[in-house]
Amino acid sequence: MRPAASIAMRMKIPESEYRSAERLYYHYQVERELGDRLRNAAKPERAQLYRSVYDELFRRVPDHPQVTAPDRAAHQVKVRSQLRLIEPFLNPSTVFLEIGGGDCALSFLVAPRVKQAYGLEITDHLVPQTAPPNFQLVLSDGSSIGIPANTVDLAFSFSVVEHVHPDDIIQQLAEVHRVLKPGGIYYCVTPNRLLGPHDISCYFDTEATGLHLKEYTVGELSKLFRDAGFRELWVEKTWRSHRVRVPAVAMRTAEGILGALPWAARYRLARGRGFYWAMEVGLAGRKQR
Repeated sequence: MRPAASIAMRMKIPESEYRSAERLYYHYQVERELGDRLRNAAKPERAQLYRSVYDELFRRVPDHPQVTAPDRAAHQVKVRSQLRLIEPFLNPSTVFLEIGGGDCALSFLVAPRVKQAYGLEITDHLVPQTAPPNFQLVLSDGSSIGIPANTVDLAFSFSVVEHVHPDDIIQQLAEVHRVLKPGGIYYCVTPNRLLGPHDISCYFDTEATGLHLKEYTVGELSKLFRDAGFRELWVEKTWRSHRVRVPAVAMRTAEGILGALPWAARYRLARGRGFYWAMEVGLAGRKQR
């Protein structure tokens, strides 16, 4: 491993980061190796690789934030902020699907409020043994969803689509569309590519080279949603108790201006929380009734 003095970093390590530059660089090396393995794999290989690379990541990087979770309070704050995003769509008859939930903490929090909660994951490595009675873990090969068609009222993912191979994302979105009931909603939150990268490579690269296999803009993701069958699309923006629906076309216009700036200028803008919030991708699509 390189000594800290020889590690060239593109951004300052935040105060909230508990690992050294050497450990971050080691994590980056492992994740880039595993990311390249997935990127270069043929479709039949990827079905097994999705699960094995994350198991390998957590084994080789034991201080990975998803494994150690050093600040459980901060994790709970994050999960509750996700709950606030979807609360208006929940009621006692809702069937909820969390895609890529990790430890499925959000599903566990949602379960008492809904009829049924599903957690879709490629590994059960992080999911606790004890779960709410109306929760079911569904293991996936990275694109398929083993749930019957027309079952789900609300599907939600937070920072997931960027982990899916770009050749598999259409199939995954088509699967989400299939399992949704007519009128059902998929609410997808992902970091905006123009303000990235957002995986561990953010410290070392100007584009995602780790296990964020592809990051997206609203414009890019909107096209994929439409290709998968979604017709009604909008961007959700919430601020405290206020909720605004922004037409996807307005976001695409802003992205056109932002994308014309050099990376260094976009990086400076990304450090402003208000700007980052304004440009984060929170795309919702409704299945036609």
